[in-house]
Amino acid sequence: MQALIAFVAELLRPVQRDQVKSPADAVAFLMARMGLLDQEELWTMCLSTKNHVLKVHRVYQGSLNSSMVRIGEVFREAIKLNAAAIIVCHNHPSGAVDASPEDVLVTRQIVEAGKLLDTDVLDHIILGKGKWLSMREKGLGF
Repeated sequence: MQALIAFVAELLRPVQRDQVKSPADAVAFLMARMGLLDQEELWTMCLSTKNHVLKVHRVYQGSLNSSMVRIGEVFREAIKLNAAAIIVCHNHPSGAVDASPEDVLVTRQIVEAGKLLDTDVLDHIILGKGKWLSMREKGLGF
């Protein structure tokens, strides 16, 4: 099963011309990679000034239901790539896509750090077994 997921993820690997215009576009990239993981992971999608996908990068792999996040690590790859913006995404292995108080707090911290680093945080998306939630659209942490 893991090999199949890796194969599909490679087929869906973003190329420079891919552009994110909405949370649904980001979900299309990320669901195949993260939607069925059995551990919580946090990834960033690094974007150019025109929201072209530069790279999708796994930042953390946590446990069954949690992941400790060091805010500086969230921006490491974006800074290396000189990305203009990021979209943060993490999965909930349970399948529930409700944002926890910790999710909201971490999102606030990431958004504030992005302002200091001049890197826009466009969204924080939660994925779970075919479902997703845009924290920006719900006004959580932004």
